[in-house]
Amino acid sequence: MVQVSDTTLDALFHALADPTRRAIVRMLAERPHGLGELALVFPMSSVAVSKHVRTLETAGLVTRQVRGRSHLCSLEPMALLAAHRWLQAYEIFWIERLDALEGLLAEMKREAGPS
Repeated sequence: MVQVSDTTLDALFHALADPTRRAIVRMLAERPHGLGELALVFPMSSVAVSKHVRTLETAGLVTRQVRGRSHLCSLEPMALLAAHRWLQAYEIFWIERLDALEGLLAEMKREAGPS
């Protein structure tokens, strides 16, 4: 299993726990956006949007390039890889349980006979 530090995972999952931040990540997955562009989409102040972007930056999910007064935000998709790998470690767990459920349902159907 791939080892990822608890601090890294905590920051990732904290950042992704908020629906506004997830929406920002979805937008940035399409293309980089200026901070002003992002602020127009959400019913909150540009300062609040900037704080959300800062949280995403802290988690390593977003980078920000400052050009004068404009801030261009870009997604760092490799940061999501840590969360993906952590979740992937539990894939076998769920596959085994779903296979067991499928077997149980098939057995129940056989015992019930024809419908």
